[in-house]
Parts: sequence; structure tokens; C-alpha cells
Amino acid sequence: MTPADLFPEIARADQRPALIFADGRTLSYADLNARTLRFAERLGRGEKRLVAISAEVSEHVIVAYLGALRAGHAVAMLPPCDDRLWQEFLSAFQPDFTYRAAGGRWRLVGESRPQRSDAPLHPDLALLLMTSGSSGRAKAVRLSYANLDANARAIAGYLELSPADRTALVLPLHYSYGLSVIHSHFVAGGSIFIPGASVVSENFARLLGESGCTNLSGVPYSYELMERTGFRSQELKALRFMTVAGGRLTPELIRLYRDHMRATGGRFFVMYGQTEAAARIAFVPPESLADHEERIGIAIPGGSLSLVDDDGHALDRPDVAGELVYAGPNVMMGYGTDRADLRRGSEVAALKTGDIAMRDQEGFYRIVGRKSRFAKVAGLRIGFDIMEQVLAEEGIAAAVVGDDHGLQAYVTDAASADRALDILLEASHLPASLVSVRARRDLPRLASGKVDYAGLREEMLSTRETKRATAVSVLDAYVRVFYPRNVGRSDSFVSLGGDSLRFLQLTMELDRLGIALPEGWEQTAIAELDVGPQVARTDSAEVRALPTDLVLRAIAILLVVTHHEMLWPIPGGSGVMLLLVGFSLARFQSGHFLAGNFRHALRPAINVLIPYFLIVATYGLAWRTVPWASVTLTGNFGYAEPERHEMLPYLYWFIEAYAQTLLVFALVFAVPDVRRLARAHPFAFSLALLGLAVAARFSLPLFFDIGRRQIFTIYWGLHLGMFGWCAGLAGKTAQRIILTAIAAAVLGYLAFWETLWIGTTVKYLTIFAALLALLYLPRIHLPVRLGRVVTLIAVSAFPTYLLHRFMPELLMPQAAAVLPAPLFHLLAISGGLALGVVANKIAADLRNLLGGIAMARGASGRTVMAETV
Repeated sequence: MTPADLFPEIARADQRPALIFADGRTLSYADLNARTLRFAERLGRGEKRLVAISAEVSEHVIVAYLGALRAGHAVAMLPPCDDRLWQEFLSAFQPDFTYRAAGGRWRLVGESRPQRSDAPLHPDLALLLMTSGSSGRAKAVRLSYANLDANARAIAGYLELSPADRTALVLPLHYSYGLSVIHSHFVAGGSIFIPGASVVSENFARLLGESGCTNLSGVPYSYELMERTGFRSQELKALRFMTVAGGRLTPELIRLYRDHMRATGGRFFVMYGQTEAAARIAFVPPESLADHEERIGIAIPGGSLSLVDDDGHALDRPDVAGELVYAGPNVMMGYGTDRADLRRGSEVAALKTGDIAMRDQEGFYRIVGRKSRFAKVAGLRIGFDIMEQVLAEEGIAAAVVGDDHGLQAYVTDAASADRALDILLEASHLPASLVSVRARRDLPRLASGKVDYAGLREEMLSTRETKRATAVSVLDAYVRVFYPRNVGRSDSFVSLGGDSLRFLQLTMELDRLGIALPEGWEQTAIAELDVGPQVARTDSAEVRALPTDLVLRAIAILLVVTHHEMLWPIPGGSGVMLLLVGFSLARFQSGHFLAGNFRHALRPAINVLIPYFLIVATYGLAWRTVPWASVTLTGNFGYAEPERHEMLPYLYWFIEAYAQTLLVFALVFAVPDVRRLARAHPFAFSLALLGLAVAARFSLPLFFDIGRRQIFTIYWGLHLGMFGWCAGLAGKTAQRIILTAIAAAVLGYLAFWETLWIGTTVKYLTIFAALLALLYLPRIHLPVRLGRVVTLIAVSAFPTYLLHRFMPELLMPQAAAVLPAPLFHLLAISGGLALGVVANKIAADLRNLLGGIAMARGASGRTVMAETV
């Protein structure tokens, strides 16, 4: 075909809208026709020229692109921000013109190249799009006018595009998928909306609705981003279909958007393509999408798909893997590496995609790997894409790379790292020493939105070099604290399933080593902590910053011990402890709860319940009966009496409330739909839980009146834990302000309007002050020696809580009649604290002993664990 036959709808030059902008401006087909012709005149219509365009999403670029094509010239669409690629292109292909923004204006510049070849460009050549060669040097995909036209008409055909259709352009224009959106809509006479906003923008869905868009096309990463912003909750009545291509969208998201579009009478298209085929090769008819999310579908109209083996022989049987081959009028002319290549004609009859695929009994194809994405590890041929699919089927988004030395997976959820490792070991049949999982906050992306596997492979190789450095001292501390779990240098506190008790223990251990803990150290690999800066520990005048929750834990246990001994009106200690329970759950276990990984989420309870049940057993032996209410952790509901040996003394109600709080969280997040909602809107969802807890606090006592013992019940104190949970998730200033306002209203009411005595007022004011500290004061600076004392008390808080009443009631009851009351109180309080410190020291020594044995045996254990960066 000739350039004049391309986009005949533009040549009609009528008043239908062609381009629509967020500011309300509209460019009609007549306007577009006139402007493209003017640009064509600037280039001239004589000898065929090569025009390199900086492919920003703008009307200037669209007009220039279409004008150059309609004038019969060849266009290279280059990424606007890749200076290295531009320099390589200018050197290799010597364009006649460049069109780029400079000084706030778009400038068409005629390029002078002394060494330019006199060989004319091939008359069929229309478009150059860059891709990476095997050597790493950029090479161009050469596409003809016929390629562009055939693919555009095929896409418009199976999408049933018409002049009534309008799309939102959110894809890059140096990317074949983005250009295909323009081509297919202009072929059909439709219109294109340029929102000028990212898909993650709060205004994106509103702009889409107001502009009347009937469709939206995106890459998998676009859908991942839209899911974070609650896109599906928006009502977009005009939207009749959505498409995805450019990579593999997770089965879960395919189902979500398939069902979402069906519910509104629309359709969801999953497509597959390559730049070498002018964008699209295959698609899945929406009615065939159900329960086969892994398929890429059938060939587009006018094309055909087949499979060949390593020798190029056709594979006709279903469910046999081979290289996917596509034939059709949209297959490229060939590749080019310099200007001389642009004079060559079509050289490719069928496109070997490089993807390994299988065809099912129904004739649908699915990709199972990439020829370049395989490695032979320990004698086994491992496909990285297959490993990613295995993880995706388990709900874990990951990128997998590797080489002959091992497999490396990257996940975006640190809480799923351990599970991902187990899945990969089972699926690959590789030994643990050859598989590693690391957690990253985000996966690196190319401009197209695809995962940057080359970058991840470089990161994998760099990490191997880093891992050669030893981290024995820090590793020792982790092994001791996390015994009997296996610990490797690539582990982090969070990936190991750390909790608030281990946080305190490890803080003290690392302080002894002089390790300066950076912000967010909980997610830092052990090897990285070991090479971090050390802090001097000799000058008592030095000041050190302690985490606020650690300081509050020390204050809370001091308040509890003092209040239990002297009954002063300072009962806020237990309330602050409940606040810290929620804060610690949000900080360390929220990822596990939101992922439905309850084995990890509930694991911290073991460290609390084992010592507690030892206390229960001690009382049971002394009483010669079983205190069933305490055994079942329900003594705080008021149906049992310590005096009748049916439960432990009332002071242990906190352990029961803690266990019940964990149960509440487990029940809430046991529902998959609830977890999805919580992941999409974590803070808003947490505020909703807080609202329910506050409602329970005010309403349930009206129905379950158990007198003064109601202060021990879960419904009386759950809202305090929820305030802590919300504080742990309040990462933005606005969220902290909202939580502060709610706390001021709720806790203020309890302190001043529902108060029964001065102690109640003190209690809720103390809790409110602690909450403010958690929200606005992440660290508290104390002199080094005082900081160590505070840390010691905080680390010993739990054994102190369990044992502090043993001092006045069991170890020194006779002294009450002999000693003056103030002295007895002082000895009881200090003795209770000392008892907790000693108990903690004994437990730590035992842990160190067992951990030392574990280190000695570590060489034979599982050494490759989940890494967190």
C-alpha cells in the first residue's frame, strides 16, 4: 500500500472529534488533517527522509508522526528521556530530521551528516521502533505501511471499533502497543482522549468518565497501579471494554477485571503481541476467558500461529511445547542496525517469537516460557516464566531470574517471601542452597511497564558478591533471638517473622554490638546491618535515640508494677500496653494478616502463651485443681473466681485479652474479600475496624453487665489495640491528624464524661499521650546509660508482668508486718522489676546457648532463606 492509503478517515477532514484533551480542547479530524498536512509540507514530499521524533504523549508528537507518515517519510519513535539511545541512534541511522522539545518549544531540525549514505530508503519503510539486541546494542524493528495498516484493521475488527469509540491514551508512543491504540482508532474513525494524568492519579477515573471514553488499554503494570487506587469502584458507564497486553497479567487481576467488565455489560480482552508484528499477534475472545487466564488465545484476523521444535519442524499435537511462530501481513520487514539497512525490503515471512508455548485441545495458545528465560541449574532445565506462573497461582507477584549457579526470585511482599521459597523449592526440585527469595518494595520497570529483568539479573550478581562478606556478629544475635528458626545472612527481622518481643530482645543484642540501627532496619538484610556504622559506647554523656514504642513499653510496665503495689491513681499502664499490642501487630504482623498467612501472624503468641501456661500449671499444682477459665483464656469474662481456684488472679487478664485480640484479627482477615479490601485501602479499613471496636466498647456493656470486672473484657479494651493498629499504619500526615482527632473525641469522652474517679481520667489521658508519641515522635533521645536502663526494663517487660507480684505475695509476705509501708512498697516494686530482669536474663542465656549450638550446626542446615532489601 501507499502512504496516501494510510488513515483514510483523517483525509475525510470532517468535524468528528479526533483528539480530546483534559482541558476541554478538541481537535477535529479536519483540524488534524490540516495540521498533519502542514507538517508534511515542512518535511517536503520529494526524496524519502528519516524523521526521528521524541515520542512524548502530546498533540505535537501525534501531529508530527502522522504528518511524516502521510508525506511518505519513515519515522523513528524514540523514548524522550533516553539520551544514550538517542546518541546511538543518531550515530547509527543518521536521521534527516529530528523533532524534539527544546527551550519550551518543539523544534524540527534538519540534521547534517557528512558521512550519510546516498542509498535511498526503501519505499515501503514506514516506522522504526527500537529494541535491544543480544549484544546489548539497540537495533531497530523495520515496519512497513502495510504492516501498520493490517495490524490496525485487525485490531479494530476484533474489538469492533467504530467512530463512536473513544480511548484514553496512557501508553508511551515509542512503544508499539501505544502506537497501535492510535492506529486502530484512527482507522475506525474513533477519537483519542489525552488525560495528561497517570493511571495512579486520583483524578484519572473522573477524567475518564467525564471524557466519555469507551475503552482503555494498558499493560499489566497499569492494572496493578489502578488496583491500588480503587479503579474498579468507580462508575464509568460509557466504558464498554478494556484491553491488556505487553506482558502477563496475574490470573487474579484477569478474573477481577473480567468480572468487573461483565457486571457492567462490557468486555475484557487479554492480548499478546510483539513489536516485530506491529504490536498484536493474538487475543482471547472475552467469552473464552473464563477459567483459562493463562492463555494468550488465537491469532488476530488475517494471521496464523504455529509451533516448531528446536530443529524447526512443525508440532501439530496439542499440549506439546515448542517455539511460537506467527505469520501474517503485520510481520516486520526485518531488523536494522544502521542507515544502510533501511534500504532493504521485507526479509521475514514468519516471525519466530522466541516464546515457548503450548496449544490446548480447543486451539488456544498459552505461553510457558521464553527461550532466553531458561537456565540449566544442577542439571535441571528451569524456566523462569514457569516459576513466576507457579508463584502467581499462589497469589504471589514475583519476578524470577537466574543462571547456572541458581535461581533468584524477587517478591513485593516481604511477608510472602518464606512461602515463595517453599513453593519454588517444590516446583523446581532444586536444593535450598540454589534458590533464594528477596523482597523489594517495587520491581524495576522498563518504559513499557515490563519488568526490567536485565536490571534484576545485575542485582542478583551484585548481591552474590555482597553475600561473600561475613556477618557473623549480627548473625549470631539473630540466631540467638530467633532460635529455633534457621537464619541466614540474607534474612531480615520482618522476613523471619519478628514480633514485638523479639524486636526488644534484638534491639538490646545489637546495641551490645555497637550497631547503629538505621531507620527501617527491621527490613534490612543481616549482611547489610553488619557493614553499617557502629556507635561509641564509652561516654556516658552521649545521647542515643530509642524507638518510642520501646520507651513507652518501659513506662507502661513501671506504671503497671507501681499501680498493682500502691493502688495510686495511675492505672494507664495496661491501657498503654494494649495500645502497643495493636501498634506492634501493625508494624510486624500486618503483612501476614493481609496475606492470609496466619501461621506467621499468630506465631508471636507462642512466646507469650508458653510462659503463661507455665504459670497456670504452677498455680494448678499449688491449688491441686485445674483453673479451667485460665486454661481456656476466658477468665476475663467474669464467670470464674480466683478465690475458688477457677482462674488465675485478675492481673493476668491482659494475657487473655492479648490472645483474644489475635483471634479477632485472625477472624477478620480470614475472609479473602476482606483481605483484598484491606490491602486496597489499609488505613481506611483500619479506621472502620476502629469504629466497630469503639461501638463494641459503648454498646456491649449494656447487654453483658458483669459489674466492675467488665474492665478486663476484650470488648472493653479492643478499641485501644485498634488505636495502636491504626497508628502503626498511619504513614501520612493527614492520616495522623485524622487519627488524633478521633482519639481526642473517644478518649476525651472516656476521660472526662464517662469517668468514675480520678484514676479513669489519668488512665485515658496517659493513653492519649502515648498515642500522640507514637504518631508524632518516632524516636526519643536519652543519655546512653539511661537509654540502656530503659531498654533493659522494656526487654524484661513481659516476664516482669508475669512475675512481679511473686515478690510481695510469695517471697516477702512476712516483711509487710515488719517494714514501714513506704519501704515495703519500694522493695516490692524494685524486687518485682528485678525478678523480671533476672527471668529475662535466664531466658536469654538459654536462648544464647541453644542459638550457639544452632550456629555450630548451621552449615548442615538450610542456609538460603528470604532476603529483604
